[in-house]
Amino acid sequence: MQVPLLDLKTQYRKIQEEIMEAVHKVFDSQRFILGPEVEVLEKRIGEYCGSKYSIGVSSGTDALVVCLMAEGIGPGDEVITTPYTFFSTAGSISRCGAKPVFVDIDPQTYNLDSHQIIGKITPRTRAIIPVHLYGQCADMDPILEIARGKHLTVIEDAAQAIGAEYKGRRAGEMGDFGCFSFFPSKNLGAFGDGGMVTTQSETFYHTLGMLRNHGSHPKYYHSLIGGNFRLDALQAAIVSVKLKYLDQWTKMRQNHAATYRSLFLQCGLGDRVMLPEVKENRHTFNQYILRVAEKRDELRAFLLASEIGTEVYYPVPLHLQKCFSFLDYRERDFPEAERAAGQTLALPVYPELTAVQQEFVVDRIQFFLSK
Repeated sequence: MQVPLLDLKTQYRKIQEEIMEAVHKVFDSQRFILGPEVEVLEKRIGEYCGSKYSIGVSSGTDALVVCLMAEGIGPGDEVITTPYTFFSTAGSISRCGAKPVFVDIDPQTYNLDSHQIIGKITPRTRAIIPVHLYGQCADMDPILEIARGKHLTVIEDAAQAIGAEYKGRRAGEMGDFGCFSFFPSKNLGAFGDGGMVTTQSETFYHTLGMLRNHGSHPKYYHSLIGGNFRLDALQAAIVSVKLKYLDQWTKMRQNHAATYRSLFLQCGLGDRVMLPEVKENRHTFNQYILRVAEKRDELRAFLLASEIGTEVYYPVPLHLQKCFSFLDYRERDFPEAERAAGQTLALPVYPELTAVQQEFVVDRIQFFLSK
């Protein structure tokens, strides 16, 4: 039996006619950059995420960059974030000339440990970027309280968490900005790169709109130095179609997560592996993360030989990446992030996954761990 890590082909076949209809509409219009398709998606994403305003951008990474630019964050400034996430979070901070300052993670949720933030704030601190990793929101109330008390900007990196909730609030509606990615492998994926920024501020909305288009408004009049961060109409049209199915797909992912938990407990692996910890939030399971204390890499190789797809998110924490050596971090500076990097393994959890496939995955893991 083959169990891929992700099966976008099956998803596409089910909505192919709707996708092609939307794409041909764009072809007929010959309007490929911004335009009405982008405006429609911006409105729908804003409504979905509980935000007054949304701005379509070229990627989740550029969403982070444009938010930092909107706040004028640059050389001499510091931004607090997590060392255990995809590179673009800290990379965007550095691209703007600011310094990433890392805080270790909560070992259960893998999100930023909010209790450690206050000790990392200095007179140079300008912002906090919590990452809603794997589809579960970070512990936002204490983060927002700290930010209000210290007059700091909060930029939610919600690239993996569209539709996730924290105490009834959606990812992207709580901070000053919310940043989303439509990378194809995300729960809501385009057919290429794309992203979105959400905000409750009309002022930020207008600033972001200028910055994504070289800082111009009106055309050819530049009051800011921005960039080419525009969202393609084709990608917006495709994401608009898929957005209609997102809650259904999320429910299927949540059901798969519940099935995994039941199967692992039934076969007596509850004390051999650490299963995802679901807090009070709405976890959307962009990834299903298993934690294995020993022989993670050997298990992954065994599953690959069994034709089961897996991935390690992420094998090297950001503070140990070569490009960040100038920050002078060392091994053991963030022990929880380092342990997670050596022990976590993502299993297939896409909506089209079948119960038989899940049983096969758990059976193979049980076989390996019982040897």
